[in-house]
Amino acid sequence: MLERVKEILHAEAEAIQSIPISPEIERAITTIMSCKGKLFTTGIGKAGYVARKAASTFCTTGTPSVFVHPGDARHGDVGVITPHDILLAYSNSGKTREVLEIVEFTKHLGVHAIIAVCASKASPLGELCDIVLEIGDIKEPCPLGLTPSASTSAMTALSDAIALVIMGELKFTAADFAARHHGGYLGGKSRGDGAVN
Repeated sequence: MLERVKEILHAEAEAIQSIPISPEIERAITTIMSCKGKLFTTGIGKAGYVARKAASTFCTTGTPSVFVHPGDARHGDVGVITPHDILLAYSNSGKTREVLEIVEFTKHLGVHAIIAVCASKASPLGELCDIVLEIGDIKEPCPLGLTPSASTSAMTALSDAIALVIMGELKFTAADFAARHHGGYLGGKSRGDGAVN
């Protein structure tokens, strides 16, 4: 069993290390930094949880961000997105119907940009978006080859990298971090008081 654990961890690490480092990543970073509105993230299923986590990380590190659920978007919540905003859409296959729908809706709104995180720019999602961040064709290490695991690790790592690069470019300080993270251990650590709330 432990050997299998090692194999899975290796597969997930390899998926992260094999992400293509393309000029599109720099385009995404500069586009997000130039945004006058908010960064909205979206996705469904496991990719949706990656999108939620990405929005939280962006908020913590100085980029105002909100997760919008594709299901709620088709029932009016897409109205929160304005032409000043960016949509960051997650779907490994690039074929997820609900994600394609919200991308099409936001295109009609004339948003600042739509960025995809998916396996390939040749997917339906990739073809709809202004910028495509490819993670490549990743083999999931589950016995069936189906459970999103290595692919979601790659999506999460790429999102973290982008958020942290932007954080550095913004010269984001510990005081800035504390202003957004006033509770808990990290909030106390950023203030230098070690408080845990």
